[in-house]
Amino acid sequence: MLFHRYVALGDSQTEGMNDLDAHGGIRGWADRFAVYLAERNPDLLYANLAIRGRRTRRIRADQLEPALGLNPDLASVMAGANDVLGSFDLEETMTDLEDMYAALRGIGATVIGCTFPDPGASFSIARRLTPRVRALNAAIRDAAARHGVVLVDFEAYPAVNDPRWWTHDRLHLNTAGHTRLAVAFADVLGVRPDPSWQESLPPLSPRAWWRSSVEDAEWLARFWVPWFVRHVRGRSTGDNRLPKRPALEPVAQIVDPS
Repeated sequence: MLFHRYVALGDSQTEGMNDLDAHGGIRGWADRFAVYLAERNPDLLYANLAIRGRRTRRIRADQLEPALGLNPDLASVMAGANDVLGSFDLEETMTDLEDMYAALRGIGATVIGCTFPDPGASFSIARRLTPRVRALNAAIRDAAARHGVVLVDFEAYPAVNDPRWWTHDRLHLNTAGHTRLAVAFADVLGVRPDPSWQESLPPLSPRAWWRSSVEDAEWLARFWVPWFVRHVRGRSTGDNRLPKRPALEPVAQIVDPS
């Protein structure tokens, strides 16, 4: 497929948190995916409206209209993970997602979305979230089928749960993880076939940082407690932030993602 205008909507994963470039900025899977798209069309224009900490309600409210105004022929929508972490209403979350799917499809854009890996598969503290994630993923599959959304079903591939693709906050991908996601989106969309993202890494020792009770306690203190305090106060790491790439720009300035 050949695309001319790609717009990314979402939260911290799509913004690119924890995937640093050589200048101290952030890249992320969407930047890397855009480079893959540009291999087929060097004139591709790309905008990234994602902002960290955003739930589906804010993504729909703040990003959908600007995205429609850019008239994309390809849009990615990755949203819902922050909803699962906090007070969760599946119906409200899916209403937001379906409204975004429908609006973007309504202007003729190809829309690509995803399900989410189960956080409880890699560390026990997150197992209480497993039912929420599975319910959200099932609803996303149904909505994607009805709206004609291209779906990357990450839940179906256990390799994506590998903690080696994630940073120590256990919420955000590292550079290797962002790279894997970019490959996955390009593969499923058919613009750069490469199923290597589905392959598991070699096994490691049973005693690893993500299985340690000491590390679990440190994680609670360093990451979960600050997040919980912000959540209770109605604050977010994305407060007062603007999209890193609000206008359509050539992809040429992004270096090769490999």
